[in-house]
Amino acid sequence: MTSITFDTRLLDEPRQSAGDDRKVRFDQLVGVHLDDLYRYGYWLVGNRSVAEDLVQDTMLRAWRALDKLENPKAAKGWLITILRRENARRFERIRPQLSEQPTETLPDKHCDYDTSTEAFVLRQAIEELPADYREPLLLQVLYGYSQKEIAAELGISPAGVGTRLFRARAKLRERLSGSEEQTA
Repeated sequence: MTSITFDTRLLDEPRQSAGDDRKVRFDQLVGVHLDDLYRYGYWLVGNRSVAEDLVQDTMLRAWRALDKLENPKAAKGWLITILRRENARRFERIRPQLSEQPTETLPDKHCDYDTSTEAFVLRQAIEELPADYREPLLLQVLYGYSQKEIAAELGISPAGVGTRLFRARAKLRERLSGSEEQTA
């Protein structure tokens, strides 16, 4: 693990005597929690140099807000919150570059259509189901509708939907087991 230190020269304190006491408090706070902050920062970003930058930014922000810390026992949580927010600020600064190319012309790199023999046999068996059984089955399996939603869509009772789903699955099992025997 990398040992990082906070460069206290970045701290600009106009009053020297009051600043000394403040600097001592801050150094104690940093000494206790610096390694934990670095580990958390590294866990967030997965990059050593970015984690070090996050900790540096966190320390700078903590220095500026040190007087707002009322309970020193809550310092670790306070510092981790600052680090998490600094990480979020990193993404606020990112401005994606817009492209003139229409999204419709971009090639689709995903192949969602299964071309296996099993998928072909399943699609064929589903197509051969009567429409009364096929519709509720597709609404549930493909679109994630509940029985109540399917009932409202088809204008039948939820119990009727349950019966149709049960029968559709039974007919599919029957057809698919029959097709396995034919290929064997």
